[in-house]
Parts: sequence; C-alpha cells; structure tokens
Amino acid sequence: VLSMLRSALGLNQTPPNIVLSSLALFMTFFVMQPVFEDAYEGGVVPLLENTLSEEQAIQRIADPFRAFMFVNTRPEDYALFLDLSRTDAASEETPLPEDASEASFRHLVPAFMISELRRAFTIGFLIYLPFVAIDLIVASVLMSAGMMMLPPVMISLPFKVIFFVLIDGWYMLAGSLIESYAPLAGG
Repeated sequence: VLSMLRSALGLNQTPPNIVLSSLALFMTFFVMQPVFEDAYEGGVVPLLENTLSEEQAIQRIADPFRAFMFVNTRPEDYALFLDLSRTDAASEETPLPEDASEASFRHLVPAFMISELRRAFTIGFLIYLPFVAIDLIVASVLMSAGMMMLPPVMISLPFKVIFFVLIDGWYMLAGSLIESYAPLAGG
C-alpha cells in the first residue's frame, strides 16, 4: 500500500524505501503486539518455568498467530487452498473450519497472504483514484490552454503533494491500515 501511495503521488524515491519499510514494520508491531504478548505469556513463560513440554509450548505459541490469521482471512481464500490440497474424493466433504483451532497452517498461511494482497490492492486502488483525477484535471487544463509541450507531471505533482498533506494523508492511511485488521478478543 505504501509503495502504491508513492507511485500514485508520482514520487520516485520520496519517502525513501527505508522510511516506508520502517513505517510498515512499526505498524506491523503495533497491530501484532497483542498476538506477540499472548504467545509469550501462554507459551514462552510456561516453557521457561518448566510447566509445559516443548511440544505443548510450541502449540500455545502458535495458537494466537493462528487465531489472528483466521479472523483476518477471507473464507473464500481458505476454501481455495483447502480445495487445492484435496487429493481424494472422500476429502471433498471436509467443511470449512468453524474456528481457528480447526484451521490448518498449511491452508491458513497462503490464504492469509492472498487475503492481505487483496486488501492491499483494494486500498491501493482507492488511494490512486484522487491522484489520477488530479492528473486528468491538470492535463485537461494544460491541453485547453494550448500548453501541449509542458509535461502535466510538473504541474500536478505539487498539487498531489499538497492535497495529500491537506487531507492529513499519513494519519488517514495509517489509521485505515491498522483498523483494517479484526481485533482479537482481549487485544
């Protein structure tokens, strides 16, 4: 989404990749903090206190991640990978899982990833629309004024940047991205 925003604005290297990667990383940590906390308290702490075996601890550490991915994955995407993994006619009757504990990581991880890509492209499309409109308006005004040799990007870039600043784009974008995740109970 952040890369698509930079492209929509028409800025090749502003903000730099390191800034976009850092922002994405810190927003990921913010969203995932309750999951990390649940995994640590439910699995790592009991393992360190020797109250759980390693196998039990691994399961308890994985459960919050499974629950997070399950609530943020479209059932259609999970069904796709479930259908693709079926090898015999008897397995065709396997229903979709009702809750996260029934979901397999084998199906859940790729389904979560394509759900995330779909969400990112949807948000990216919605981000692109106003900037394309600004480009079209500027190009139309320049054409009607007979300035065909002047690149419309030279004129539209400052308008797109000031538009993004005036609508408080970073605030809106970060808020929308973070709010797009379904909260877990207690998180």
